[in-house]
Amino acid sequence: MAEVDEQRVCIKFCVRLGKTGSETFEMLKQTFGDSCMSRSRTFEWFGRFKNGRTSTANDDRSGRPSTATTLSKVEQVQAAVNQDCRRTIHDLCAEVGIGYGSCQQILTEQLNMHQNAAKFVLRVLTQNQKDSQVAICQELKETVINDPTLLLNVITGDESIVYAYDPETKLQSSQWKSPGSPRPKKARMQKSKLKMMLICFFDQERIVHREFVPPGMTVNADFYCDVLRRLHENVRCKRPQKWRNQNLIIHHDNAPAHRSFKVSQFLAKNNMTVIPHPPYSPDLAPYDFFLFPKLKLQMKGRAFDTIEEI
Repeated sequence: MAEVDEQRVCIKFCVRLGKTGSETFEMLKQTFGDSCMSRSRTFEWFGRFKNGRTSTANDDRSGRPSTATTLSKVEQVQAAVNQDCRRTIHDLCAEVGIGYGSCQQILTEQLNMHQNAAKFVLRVLTQNQKDSQVAICQELKETVINDPTLLLNVITGDESIVYAYDPETKLQSSQWKSPGSPRPKKARMQKSKLKMMLICFFDQERIVHREFVPPGMTVNADFYCDVLRRLHENVRCKRPQKWRNQNLIIHHDNAPAHRSFKVSQFLAKNNMTVIPHPPYSPDLAPYDFFLFPKLKLQMKGRAFDTIEEI
């Protein structure tokens, strides 16, 4: 408010100097920048001072003073927002009994609140899950520090859906063209209905074991034990050094089939250690940000008639 009064004083001074309204507005813009009053408001006060007005204060208004922004109303609005932060201004106005503008003024000026949309995250974790993430990550860090060769023995794996046809990305379909040539076009394509679930395990060298889940089959504890049995045999053939050392370290996520009692029994019986995986932590899953995205990127835009071709 003090800055507005200062601008009115400047307008009054420009009137005494014989400046025009346009010159006065330009001088205000240069002096006050973005906080300068509008052009129409400047000309309004310029005309008042030119007609003999001397006071820079606002005119007295008739009627009773506003009682909407009293301390009690502010407390009522704050209590209503604390009870349900998703209430609209119209709901708050109806509950507290004030106007829309007064309610908005209380929220923004008195309570210093702003309405923001919720941020999208993959999963809203509980406090126990957050504590578990921290504990597991610290444990993994200490284990790697004590044994630098640990990651060399890790075999990580997971399942992912593979489509017989997946449309290529916009970047893949881009092509060089001269200024006079027409822009290339392509029809919108959908993913094919033919799809299979791929199970893949790999280590620091290359893929150790992969297989497709038969159509209609669910990856349950029994099927996953059979997969681990075939993985165990492939390790014996492809990684004889790890087989002889009996130092097999398996890393998979917390899917129900992976952490079932039957799978835990199989892993313990075959001396296969499992690295703990923090709940809902895709950043610690190499197959999610390294293997599967690169594999599917090469398949985009290519059509496969059978699963054998995939």
